[in-house]
Parts: sequence; C-alpha cells; structure tokens
Amino acid sequence: MELFTDLPSDEGLPGAERRKAMIAVMTATTMAVFDGTIVNVALPQISRALDASPAASIWVANAYLLAVAMTLATFASLSSRVGFRALFTAGLFVFTLASLGCALSTSVDMLIGMRVLQGLGGAAMLSIAPAIHRTVFPNRLLGRILGLNAVLVAASTAIGPVLGGTLLAALGWEWIFAINVPLGMIAVWLSMSAIPDTRKPGKAPFDTIGAILSAIAMGALILAADTCSRLAESGEAHAAALTAGAYALVAVVASLAFVWDQRRARDPLLPLDIFASTRFSLAALTSLASFVGQGIAFVALPFLFQNAYGYSAFQSAALFTPWPIGIVLVAPHAGRLADRYSPAALSTIGLAVFTLGLALLALLPDQAQAWDIGWRALVCGMGFGFFQSPNNREMLSNVSRERSGNASGVLAIMRTFGQCLGAALLGVILSVYTARAIAHGELQMSAAQDGLAIRLSLWVAVAATALATAVSLSRIRSVRAGTA
Repeated sequence: MELFTDLPSDEGLPGAERRKAMIAVMTATTMAVFDGTIVNVALPQISRALDASPAASIWVANAYLLAVAMTLATFASLSSRVGFRALFTAGLFVFTLASLGCALSTSVDMLIGMRVLQGLGGAAMLSIAPAIHRTVFPNRLLGRILGLNAVLVAASTAIGPVLGGTLLAALGWEWIFAINVPLGMIAVWLSMSAIPDTRKPGKAPFDTIGAILSAIAMGALILAADTCSRLAESGEAHAAALTAGAYALVAVVASLAFVWDQRRARDPLLPLDIFASTRFSLAALTSLASFVGQGIAFVALPFLFQNAYGYSAFQSAALFTPWPIGIVLVAPHAGRLADRYSPAALSTIGLAVFTLGLALLALLPDQAQAWDIGWRALVCGMGFGFFQSPNNREMLSNVSRERSGNASGVLAIMRTFGQCLGAALLGVILSVYTARAIAHGELQMSAAQDGLAIRLSLWVAVAATALATAVSLSRIRSVRAGTA
C-alpha cells in the first residue's frame, strides 16, 4: 500500500511504524465518533435504567461535549511540552478507563462524572490527532491520510446508530461504553510503541491564564448554543433567551481577554503568529463557516424528517445515511488529489457542491419521498467529503511541523465552534416560529410550520456555506497573486 511505501526523501516515520501509528490514531478516532453517535441513541434507555429525569439524562451527552470543548486549546498547547506520544497515550488511557467507569455506573450523577473524564481523554486525543498524521506521514501523503481519516469518521457516523441499536437490544446500555475497553487497550499499546516523542519543553511558564480563559470562552459558548437549541422546547422562552444571552456575553468577554493574554504571554497557549499565513487563516475561516452550515443541517434534518414528514426515529436515521456514504465515496479521492493539485481549488469545488446539496434539501417538497431525500443528502455528503480533507491539508501544511499541534487544535476548535453556532442559529429560528404559534393560540407548531422553520434554517445553512465558498475562492486568488 502506497501509504506505507518509503522514498529516500520522505519525512516522518518509516512505513512499518507509520502503519502502527495510523492504526492507533484511527482506533481512537473510531471510539470517539462511535461514542458520540451511540450515546444519543441510548439516552432514553439510560434515563429509564438509572431513573433519571430527561433534563439530567441530556447531561450524559452534554458533559462530554463541554469537557472536550473547554480543554481542546489547552491540550493542543501541552503537546509541545509533553510530546505527542505521552499526551495521546494518556488521553487514550483516560478515555478507556472512563468508558469502563461509564459501564459500571449505578447512578446518573456517576455516569455524568465519568463522561466528563471521557471528554478530557477525548480532547487530549482529538486535539492532536491530525498533527500526529502530519508528523508521522511525509508531506506527499498528507492529503491521502486525511482523506482516509475522513472516510473513517463518516463510516463510523453511519454505522454508529446501527451498532448502538444492536448493542442496546442485545446486551444493554452498559455495553455501548464497555466495547471501548478492549479497543482502547490495543490502541494504548500501539500508541506507546509507534507514536513519536515530539517533546520540546518550553522555557517560559505554561500559559495558565490563557488556558482558563479558553475554557471559560468555549464552555460558555457550548452552554449558550445548548440553551438556544432548547428555546423551542422551553416553557420559559424569555428566561431561556436571557440565559443564552448571558452565556454568549461571557463567551465574548472571555474570548477578548484570551486574545489580549495571547498577545502578551511569553509562551502563549495559541500562538497568534500562525495566523500570519494567509492560506492558514483563510482555511480556518472556511472551515468555521462550513461547519456552521453542517451544524444547522445535522440538527435540522431530523426535525424535518420526523416532525414535518412523519417518519420514525429509525427511518430518520436511515434517511440521513446517504450523507456519510457520500463522504466515504469521495473523501479518499479528494485527499489523493490534494497531494498533487491545489487543495484550495479542490476545497472550493467541494464547498460549491455542498452548498448546492443544502439548497436541494431546502427545496424539498412538502411531502418528500425517501429516494428524493436520499439523493439530495448524497450530494451534500459528496460535496463535504470533497472539501474537508483538502482543506485540512491546507491548514496543516501551512504551518511548521513544530506548530502542528497548535494548528490541529485550531482545526478542532473551528469544527466545535462552527457546529455550536449552527445549532444556536437553528434554536433561535425554531423558538421564533414556536412563539408565533403560541401567539395564535396553538400549543405547538403544526407539521407545516415545522417544515417552514426547518427550510428557513436550511437556507441559513446555504448562506453559511456560500460564504465559505467565497472565502475559499479568495484564497485561490491570493495564491495566484503571490500574497500567500
């Protein structure tokens, strides 16, 4: 296989070592993706088994997301001090051990605590996984390995609900966590033996203030987005809106303070000079805008399928499957092409197709057939698959190898921030339509009103990805003009 064939000029590790490092990183990625998709499916059963309220059981999912978001930048920065091997292996071990703790939980409070630990382990892994690929693989193969990683994530996303349903039906909710234990132990052994030690201890003290401000900013952002996404379900919409606004204000203030701290810190948590590269900055902005569109669509489509069209939860999951299938079909080829041709041009083409797919979904008729939904979702997946791996390659290849950990952290933050912002925008739109329905004496939105709200949300997603396409196009012009 070409990924493991050595050439005299190759950077990184020899082919055999690359293979072991790749298996370790991809096993960890699969565990994290499965965990996110399966837990959402299992929440009703967990709630019944642990005698938990719906509000408490929701925190089984939210606790993990909060822990990940609040520590991404910190772990990305720590990677240069402790090294990729130590950080990734420790994160993987914590994630695996916390998975066992989740499986053995006897109360919802214990489960939530274990999910926080899982999130910390997941953040340590996910914040540097792309950087490990950059360090392990030569530059000529970077697009290919990132494309393969995108295929893995998409396939895991598609298989996750099916696997989760099977485990829940055959063995019980505990096994959705217990399945991580043997996989995790294998990955720990591989990572200890294959991932390189990139440790370069900093002479300046660690930027503790920056780490705290980063955690506050991302945590408040997640809580604001979560509150916005639940506005439509809240009986106290006005109070919920004020709460969301307060969280958003805290996020803005903490973000501004974080930027101020990074400008003055001797060894900043996130060195702002990496944004001096026009190509890196535009790739990051493109990623952010694209994930806003994806975040809206991922949350909005189940509402459309179930509330407006009347499909069951299982049917809704099946209708969504063509999206990850599209990524699987396209991402490997996009990654391979990105090693030979302009990643910015390939990303722009992918974003244009992704925007077209979202517009096609927004134009769905009032009573859409499954096949009609499926082919439009497939277009979205193919467009996103053609965009993601070239864009990730563009980000990682436009910083020095020493800054790969920081670039990887930025990539993860853009993804998390974009998806949360998308969910928040959807929550605001749904709350506005719900308020209109209540003002007209209705207890809840009708199927037709649900359809209108979701279609408007999808058009907002189209606008976000169209903006991403325009930004991506501008970087091609920058390269041609010689300004990158």
